[in-house]
Amino acid sequence: MKPIKFKESNITFAENQPEYLPLPAYKSDKGDVVSLWQFNFLERIKILFTGKMWFHVLTFNQPLQPQRPTLKYPFERRKKEINV
Repeated sequence: MKPIKFKESNITFAENQPEYLPLPAYKSDKGDVVSLWQFNFLERIKILFTGKMWFHVLTFNQPLQPQRPTLKYPFERRKKEINV
C-alpha cells in the first residue's frame, strides 16, 4: 500500500527524508492529520480473503497518539444548494 495525494491535502510529511515515504496529508488547525492510502491489486485480494491488515506505528519511545483507520470519507460533505 502507498500513501496518495488527495484534493484536501495541504502538507507533505517526510518530503525530503529518503528513509521514509513522503506522506501527503491534510493537517487541521487543531492538529488532526488525515492521510489516504491505496492498496495494490494483490493487497486487495489478500484483504478480501483474510479481512486483516497490520498497522505499524513508529513512536520513537514517545507516548502513542490515538489512531483511527477508516474506510469512511473523513471530511464533511456539503449538500449542493438547489436554486428553484
